[in-house]
Amino acid sequence: MGLSAASAETLMQRIADRIHSVMARYNCVKFFVVDKVDPGSLLLGPYTGSFSPVSRISFGQGLVGAAAASGNTVVVNNVAADPRYLSASELVKSEIVVPIFARGTLAAEISVGSYFADTFGDVDRNFVEACGGVVGKYLEEHPVA
Repeated sequence: MGLSAASAETLMQRIADRIHSVMARYNCVKFFVVDKVDPGSLLLGPYTGSFSPVSRISFGQGLVGAAAASGNTVVVNNVAADPRYLSASELVKSEIVVPIFARGTLAAEISVGSYFADTFGDVDRNFVEACGGVVGKYLEEHPVA
């Protein structure tokens, strides 16, 4: 059974909008996509929230880049205490970043910022990873040329 959306961008925007509207402590939901011209960088994709995120991040830079470089989910419940954090807003207190893979290759990431410390427990991690998995499955079923 295939996922229904006009494009990966549309699917990501719908997910970002829905999560942001129903999860009170998820104050900014962002997607980043691997830059096709510079595969060592991520470009801001669809997002919903109350501030404008950083538009381009290199692998290894910030929490988003750390997740890209390691291929693992990054959860930081106190961004002020993590030197990797790249501040787009002083309001953000915690963040989770989940790499999204399609056919075994990093294709995108979902990042959720919260204005509250200690927002992301195991249930949140599983939820955000599942959202990333939906996008990964869509990308596998609808390859972008």
